[in-house]
Amino acid sequence: MKIHGPNQTNFNPYKNQIQKQADYKKNVNQKDQLEISTQAKQLQESENIHPKREAYVQEIKNAVESGEYKINHEKTAQKMIDFWSNR
Repeated sequence: MKIHGPNQTNFNPYKNQIQKQADYKKNVNQKDQLEISTQAKQLQESENIHPKREAYVQEIKNAVESGEYKINHEKTAQKMIDFWSNR
């Protein structure tokens, strides 16, 4: 390794730090963005609810409001296990 003294023109020990600061300033000016796909937009705009689905949801709502809705804890636990274990 050759050393030519302290007055080297291409030697800057703070070069990496200056570059990091410049990169950080670039990222600070960026704003968050949200992009919704056309399929998601179509689903949001769709007012056509299937009658069977609507009746099923209403049935569950009525059961919950009246206190008659029962949860099968074993089935729920098994579905959670299946989901998290990728079965």
